[in-house]
Amino acid sequence: MNLNKDYIDTAAGQERRFVEHIVTHETRDENGVELHEISGYAAMFNKETKIGSWMREVVLPGAFDDVMADDVRCLFNHNPDLILARSNNRAGTLKLEVDTVGLKYTYTTPNRQYALDLQDAIIAGDVSQSSFAFTVKEQAWEYIEDEGPDLRKIIKFARLFDVSPVTYPAYNDTTVAKRSHAPAQPPVKGLTTNQKLKFKNSQIHY
Repeated sequence: MNLNKDYIDTAAGQERRFVEHIVTHETRDENGVELHEISGYAAMFNKETKIGSWMREVVLPGAFDDVMADDVRCLFNHNPDLILARSNNRAGTLKLEVDTVGLKYTYTTPNRQYALDLQDAIIAGDVSQSSFAFTVKEQAWEYIEDEGPDLRKIIKFARLFDVSPVTYPAYNDTTVAKRSHAPAQPPVKGLTTNQKLKFKNSQIHY
């Protein structure tokens, strides 16, 4: 398995996030055949995440409304060689749904050795977290003075590329978010408190 192969490095603006929510396994019978179903949440709404020491982030309800018909892959460790399922514009082997918790993905384990090995690891609890790759269409920043990292609110996603059970969830690609944060920061020097507040409010759009 080549964990260094990463298609996301070649696509401008893509980011990844992971969620601390258990990936689950269930069995069901279909015409006498036992099928194994894997489910997890790739993202959770209104759950604030701290990224490094410089920002916090939250995904707002409705953020996925424009991307649910995207042709999304389910990959293991975001590796395009290890494809588990594909939504194929809601007609494929990957089921995506939004509920009050967040973005849920479900697939039936295909008859591929790496998928069967992953299923075994999920049942054992060795793989228990998820991640997703995306680009952002609309966001808002709240600037916190002397109280901690600024808060990024993701209002709408522009594209959903993949969801992924992962072995080592990590924020290795936050440079995209950091670049979007820097130009929007208020020019603090020389501004009064009221001016800073006015700037802050002008950057928050819903």
